[in-house]
Amino acid sequence: MAGSDTTARSSGGRSAPDTVKILIAGGFGVGKTTMVGSVSEIVPLRTEEPLTMAGLGVDDLNGVEEKRATTVALDFGRITVSDDLVLYLFGTPGQQRFWFMWNDLAVGALGAVVLVDVRRPKSSFAAIDFFERRGIPFVIAVNGFHGEHPYPVEDIQEALALPDGVPVLLCDARERESCRDVLISLIDRLIAEAAPAG
Repeated sequence: MAGSDTTARSSGGRSAPDTVKILIAGGFGVGKTTMVGSVSEIVPLRTEEPLTMAGLGVDDLNGVEEKRATTVALDFGRITVSDDLVLYLFGTPGQQRFWFMWNDLAVGALGAVVLVDVRRPKSSFAAIDFFERRGIPFVIAVNGFHGEHPYPVEDIQEALALPDGVPVLLCDARERESCRDVLISLIDRLIAEAAPAG
């Protein structure tokens, strides 16, 4: 896959797997840390810190009033999709005051998952715009809080004003298989876009 790490190390005739960097992005409190933790085969690296009084009036807690901690740098995890493909997952911070880190985190990323909370769809617009402007392919993963998905995919596509070809998937960020299916859909999109036209 173009852009992935195809280091030609071999051991006993086997080459090392391709590694692909994927971002898990979205607004504040949409489930990015949960998703990375659910799907990672290693203990994830987390940079969560407690919310403090200093964030009052800065962080928008509407809809996530129960949130007690927040990612201040990144989340990191890894999942082996197959013998020849390993994904490195980088969860972005959600609050606007940490968005400056997204540019650094995006370096070398081949694709992204934008997590959406349909209770607060506007919180996803910045992430969608970020990847559109940089030409980084992405999929939308609608996180069903409490296991609920009250809106059909077509309504979500319209509400987010998505360009043609961006998949919208319903998921539960707490469930490993659900998150894995989202990542596989993203890989399918990356492969389709990398294939020569004709």
